[in-house]
Order: sequence, then C-alpha cells, then structure tokens
Amino acid sequence: MKIKDLIGEFSILGSNQDADENTYNGTLSLTLDENERIIAKWFINNTQKQFGTGFFKNNILVINFNYKGFENKTYKGVVIYKCLNKNVLEGFWSEELGNPKYLGSENCFRITDKNEFLN
Repeated sequence: MKIKDLIGEFSILGSNQDADENTYNGTLSLTLDENERIIAKWFINNTQKQFGTGFFKNNILVINFNYKGFENKTYKGVVIYKCLNKNVLEGFWSEELGNPKYLGSENCFRITDKNEFLN
C-alpha cells in the first residue's frame, strides 16, 4: 500500500482514553501536503474538530493531533493506525491529559458514498 491510497473520507467509531471506554463517532478526512505528509481532520460527535499531521510506513500511519478543549486550551496527542487495507484502519491513541492507564481506540471505514454515511 502507498500513502496516496489512504487519501479520502472515513467514518470513525472510537472509544475514549478512560475506564468507562465511552464511545464516539464521526468522520476523518485524510489529504497530503506538498511533502506527501498526511494532513488529518476529524469531526467528532458533530461538535469537536481535531487536526493532525503524520507519516506512513509499512502500512502504519502515525498522526500527531491537537484540538481546542475546555477554556480554549489546546490538547495534544498521537494516534497510530494499522492500515488493514485502503478502506479499513484500526487504531489506538493517547493524549496528554487522558488517563495514562488506558488507551483510546478508533476504527475507520472509508466512505464510498456520502449519502450512505448520512442515512
């Protein structure tokens, strides 16, 4: 698989970095910059935007991400995806203020028909 194979829109289903494993869903958009680095944009639970940059090697995608949280403070973390194929990514993540005893998880599925995701 090549990095360009990953470009596109994905629906996501994840669980948070806590004991309760609270779940969330949303979308992930992957594009490339001029240096062929990944640019990621998440939209979580129709409320939260997250942004990241990353790199790809040996079917592993690593993205450093950030988002504005409480009191407009910026939070940072990292997500690692195993790219099972160009349509399915299986990942885990951690952020600086999350519970260090746990990892979050996130699975991504390529959206091939935007109407399919909206229904």
